[in-house]
Amino acid sequence: MPEGKLVIFSAPSGSGKTTLVRHLLSVMPDKLQFSISATSRPKRGVEEHGKDYLYLSIDEFKQKIKDDAFLEWEEVYPGTYYGTLKSEVERIWSLGKHVIFDIDVQGGLNLKHHFKQKALAVFVMPPSIKILEERLNSRQTDSPESIALRVEKAEKELQTAKLFDCFILNEHLETACKEAEKLVGDFLG
Repeated sequence: MPEGKLVIFSAPSGSGKTTLVRHLLSVMPDKLQFSISATSRPKRGVEEHGKDYLYLSIDEFKQKIKDDAFLEWEEVYPGTYYGTLKSEVERIWSLGKHVIFDIDVQGGLNLKHHFKQKALAVFVMPPSIKILEERLNSRQTDSPESIALRVEKAEKELQTAKLFDCFILNEHLETACKEAEKLVGDFLG
């Protein structure tokens, strides 16, 4: 089994990690492939199974945990699981590409701990909690209660930034994209 490297982008919800990951995939399509996470949460908006997430029932998710099918997993909110399937990383490495993750903070730290020097863990920092909350509200995909939970979680997650290899302040998207390209390009060599 050929092995590549892993590029991990983690951040509080609304920080812009998905936008940065999509940018990197568009400028480095020959080097990077997106790792599709598994989740037990329902689809939002126009999300698609196998593209945005691998949607599993709670029972299916728990069975995969028992089968040791995950590199990492967690119950992010009560009854809502997220995880990275070993088969997904193996699939991407078999294509001769490196894996890029758009993953929550705890999942990112779990992957970094597991893969150590083979992984670059990047924390995407929002300019402020207030701007983060504005971004979440402007999406119009979450209830006010859900946004409040995400903001509360973000305040805790910001404390973990120092545990990552580096961070990108996502205040101006163009600058953040250039910084991401340089960090990832240097890491992949």
